[in-house]
Amino acid sequence: MELMTGITVLVFLGVAAQWLAWRLQVPSIMLLLVFGLLIGPVSGLLNPDALFGDLLPVLVSLGVAVILFEGGLSLRLEELKYTGDVVRNLITVGVIVTWVTGGVLAYFFLDLPLLLCALFAAILVVSGPTVIGPLLRHVRLPHNTDAALEWESILIDPIGALLAVLVFDVIVTSSSLAGGTMVFFIGMVKMLAVGSALGLGGAYVLIRMIKRFWIPDYLYNPFSLALVLVVFSLSHFLAEESGLLAVTVMGIVVGNQKSIALRDIIEFKEDLRVLIISLLFIVLTARLELADLAFIDFRALAFIILLIVLCRPAAVMLSAMGSKLHLREKIFMSFMAPRGIVAAAVASIFALRLAESGYPKADQLVPLTFFVIIVTVFFYSAIASPLSRVLDIAEPHPRGFLIVGAHQLARKIGIALYDAGCRILLVDNQSANIKAARMAGLPCSYSNVFTDNIRLCGIGRLLALSANDELNALAVLHYLKIFDRMEVYQLPPDAEAVRSDDVLPRHLRGRYLFDKRASFSYLYGRILDRGVVKTVKLTKNFTYDDFSEYYEGSDIPLFVIDARGTVSPVATDASFDFSPGQTLIALVTARQGDPDPPATVSRPQHPDYECKSPS
Repeated sequence: MELMTGITVLVFLGVAAQWLAWRLQVPSIMLLLVFGLLIGPVSGLLNPDALFGDLLPVLVSLGVAVILFEGGLSLRLEELKYTGDVVRNLITVGVIVTWVTGGVLAYFFLDLPLLLCALFAAILVVSGPTVIGPLLRHVRLPHNTDAALEWESILIDPIGALLAVLVFDVIVTSSSLAGGTMVFFIGMVKMLAVGSALGLGGAYVLIRMIKRFWIPDYLYNPFSLALVLVVFSLSHFLAEESGLLAVTVMGIVVGNQKSIALRDIIEFKEDLRVLIISLLFIVLTARLELADLAFIDFRALAFIILLIVLCRPAAVMLSAMGSKLHLREKIFMSFMAPRGIVAAAVASIFALRLAESGYPKADQLVPLTFFVIIVTVFFYSAIASPLSRVLDIAEPHPRGFLIVGAHQLARKIGIALYDAGCRILLVDNQSANIKAARMAGLPCSYSNVFTDNIRLCGIGRLLALSANDELNALAVLHYLKIFDRMEVYQLPPDAEAVRSDDVLPRHLRGRYLFDKRASFSYLYGRILDRGVVKTVKLTKNFTYDDFSEYYEGSDIPLFVIDARGTVSPVATDASFDFSPGQTLIALVTARQGDPDPPATVSRPQHPDYECKSPS
C-alpha cells in the first residue's frame, strides 16, 4: 500500500471508529483495536512497518508526547485535596506492587528469563490515559474516583516508561547485582532531574511568551505544539525516555497557572489527541502478525487473569488504605487498569533492541504485551459500565437541563420539566429569583453561569432563557465546549434587535427555542397575560389539534416527551408532528376557570436525583 493511500485509510478508519463508537455508545478503544486487527493481521491490507519504515517508532513517540501533554493540561491540582494521598500511593506503592507481583507471575507462567520478566512487568505498570479517558467519559463516575483514575493514568505513564528504561539499562550494561543497582538508581535520578527541569523550563517559556504577547493569537497552537516536541526531544536526548515525564510536567504546570488563557490551546490539543489516539491504536495493532499468536497459550491467559484479579486489586487496596474513598470506589478502581499506547510503544522499542543484541526470547515481548493490551482493553471496557451500576457509583446519563435564569418564565418551564421527571438546575445571580425558585421547590444555584463550580451531575443540555440576549449568546459559546452543539439552546433575540439569521451567524449562537417569534420579551409578556405552562398527554381522542383548539390557538409548544420518556426541546431547526402517545409541554393562555398553581410547593427529590457520593 502506498504511503498516501495508507495514511488516508488510517485517518478514515480512525475517525470512522470514533463516530461509530459515539453512535453505538461503546468505548472507542474497542473499535479501534478491532479495526486494527482487521486491516492488519487478519486481512493483510496494511503493514505499518513497510509503510512507515524507521519513522514508525519516532512518530509513535511524538504522538504519545502530545497525548501526555494534553493529559497534563486537563489535570487540576485542587483535585488532589481529596485524592492526593491515593494518587501519590498509586504511583509509588502501587507501581512497586504491580511491578513485583507482575514480574513474579511472568517468571512462573511465561517461562521468560528473570530480567526479561522484570522488564515486561515494568512495561505493564502503566495504565494509559488513551484508554482511561474515553472509558471515564463513557461511565461517568463520582468526581473523586474519576480524578484519582485520571491523575494515575497521566502520571504513571512516564513513571512506567522510566522504570522500563532503567530495567533495560540493567539488562544490557550490568552483569552483577551491585552494578545493576547502581545503574538503576543513577539512571532514575538523572531521568527525574532532566525530565522535571525541562518540563518546568518549557512551561515557563510558554507562559512567559504568551503573557508578554510575544506570540500572536494565531500562533498559539503551532508554537505550543512545537515547544512540546522540542522539550520532549531534548529531554529524550539528554536522558532516554525522560521526555514523557518532561511533557507531562509541562502540561500540569501550564494547565494550573492563572496568568494566561488556555482555551484555544486546550481545544486544539483535544482535537489532535482524538486523531492521534485513533491512528496509534490502529497502527500498533495492525503491526501484529498471526504468527505471534503462537506465543499465546493457556499460561499467557492465566497470567493475564491473575494480573487482573490479583495484581491490580492488591495495588489499589494498599494504595487506598486509610483514604476517604469508599470501599465501592476502591473495588471499581481495582478493576480499571487497561494498558495502552505507552506499553505498546515501549515494548516495541525494547524488543527490537534486545533482539538485535541476541537476548533470548526477546521476540515474545511485543506479542505478549499486545495480548495484555487487547485483553485488558476489552475486559475493562466491557465491565466498566455494568460494574459501576452494580456498585451504585455511576452518575446518571447527562440528559438534564441547565437553565440560565430563574425568573418567572424560567421557573414555570423548570416546574414542568421537573414534574415530568427531568433533572434540572436553574442558575441565576439575582437573589430574588433564586429565592422564588427555592420556594417553588426547584434545584437552583445562586451563581454566575460561567463559573467552574457548577456541578453538572446528570446535566448535558443548556436552555439559555435569560432576558439578556448577549448573555444567552455568551452562555451558548461557553457551554459549546462542554455539551454537544445539538444540545445547546437559546431564546431567539428580540425581533426588533435582530431581524435576520445573518446578523447572528450559526457558529455564534445555539439552536433557537420554540418559535422564531419566541423572544424573551414575547414569552414573558405572554406569562404576564395569564400565560401558563401546561403538560398534556396526546391521544387519538385528544390530538394536538384538539389541544390547540381548546386554547384557541394560543399555544406555543415547548417540549415533547416520547413514549420512552425522552424529553426533546422544540427547536426552530427541527420538525415535530405531535402524534398520539407523546406528551406535550406548551405555553398557553389560561382559560377562565383554570386554577392558579400554588406559589410555594414541596417537591420531593426524584429517585437517584443527587449526584453519587458513596459514604
